[in-house]
Parts: sequence; C-alpha cells; structure tokens
Amino acid sequence: MSGTTAALSLFGVVLLAVAGLYGAAWAVRIRSEALDAAPFGSGLEPVEHAVSRFHVRWYTVTMIFLAFDMEMVFMYPWTRVISAMGPSAVIEMFVFLAVLVAGVVYAWREGALRWT
Repeated sequence: MSGTTAALSLFGVVLLAVAGLYGAAWAVRIRSEALDAAPFGSGLEPVEHAVSRFHVRWYTVTMIFLAFDMEMVFMYPWTRVISAMGPSAVIEMFVFLAVLVAGVVYAWREGALRWT
C-alpha cells in the first residue's frame, strides 16, 4: 500500500468516525428545538455578556492558581529524574519553588487572599 493510499484510507476512516459520532448524537438527542435557557449557571438566564470585563481581583487569583498549577506540572516529572540527575535537580527545584513562592507572596501582599 503506497503512502497516498494509506493517507486516503486513514482520511476515509476519520470521516466515517466523525459521521458516526454525529449520527449517534442525533439519535440520542432529546429534542430538536432550541433550549429556553443557556446551560451556564444551571440553566439560569445569564445576567451579563460572556466577554464582559472581570474585576481586577480575579487576575491575582489567577496568578495564585497558575503558581500552584505550574508547580504540579513540573514536580511530577522531577520526581522521575531526580535520582538520575543528582543534587543539581534538587537545587533547581528549590530555585523554581522560590520563584513560585515569590509570586504567591506578591499576590498575598496585593490582597488576593483577602476576599472582601
């Protein structure tokens, strides 16, 4: 089987899979008319537009979330390579954690942890 034939065969399989998923979704749908309320907020009508502005307090909350999220993203692989890299991996991780702690301390100082 040549490369072009294999690519076209794979494309055909993908098209059949997409058509099958659309057909399955159509078969198990509840009703065909539009819903009265949007799914946001447990079916309640939205009170503001989806791209409305957020209060500035949410940006510092986002910084805290990213700090802890990035910590976990890098800590899991680090545990796998620490024995192979030795003490330099420990030093690098503590430097990384120090940068994250500095971000959390900054957010704390700015009042991101005070919810009033």
